[in-house]
Amino acid sequence: MSAAAPTTLSYPSAGGVTITAYRWDPTGSPAGVVQLTHGMGDHVLRYADLAAVLNARGLVVYGQDHRGHGATAGSPENYGVLGENGWTELVADIGRLTDLVRAEHPDLPLVLVGHSMGSFAVQQYLVDHSDRVSAAVLSGTAAIDLLEPALNLDEPIDLSAFNAPFQPPRTDFDWLSRDDDQVDAYVADPRCGFGLDTPSGKAMFRGARRPADPAELAKVRSDLPLYLAVGDADPVNGALALLHPLVDRYRAAGLTDVTVQVYPGARHEIFNETNRDEVAADLVGWISKVIG
Repeated sequence: MSAAAPTTLSYPSAGGVTITAYRWDPTGSPAGVVQLTHGMGDHVLRYADLAAVLNARGLVVYGQDHRGHGATAGSPENYGVLGENGWTELVADIGRLTDLVRAEHPDLPLVLVGHSMGSFAVQQYLVDHSDRVSAAVLSGTAAIDLLEPALNLDEPIDLSAFNAPFQPPRTDFDWLSRDDDQVDAYVADPRCGFGLDTPSGKAMFRGARRPADPAELAKVRSDLPLYLAVGDADPVNGALALLHPLVDRYRAAGLTDVTVQVYPGARHEIFNETNRDEVAADLVGWISKVIG
């Protein structure tokens, strides 16, 4: 299923940055909103097929290219550079897009979907703003504060390092999906494949400490429906070793509606995996249930 061409939007952010965003509209009046928050070395137009599935279920879909990514970055020399106070503002940009969505659809339920780095931003965003969304989804996610001690944060983040478990490698990004065509499309896309510069990477990991703090996580409203979906061959979650603590934290914080979906054999980009139809159908089914 392919999506219709999206409408391009923009909104002002801090530091003189203008964020480029997109909206995919369903046929007829929408029943709800999905707001997409993409990953590192990624851009939101890669989620067009997912948007098409969501549109087919009557959901209008919004997503922005983060600062340092896609059309917002503007040119390759800006890729992975979030700028001064950039991680904090990247998280705040989620709310700025929500403001735009609410202005256009004030009465519709809104489901916030974060993938990978986007899920780390959503984890942080929910600490202060869980009241602004009807439900939240974390895909390709992990408790990355537990990963911090094993990393050298004085160097830029290199995404190809996640490829180590997949030997012999076909590309530097086999870890993304079992679907070779999807991996090849990612490799061929000049807007993909980069990590964060050193200051931005450090700031992301500093930000991850807030949702790891029980007192902070307790600020998330207890009745927020939360869906965590990952592959068990995703190196970002370390064979689920970095997923289980995340789930345990949310439940210990009092959340009463936490759903965990693990796909055997699936790698990092579950929406681009060989079983992506199953992944999308499961997501749509969960969204339909929680928004009534």
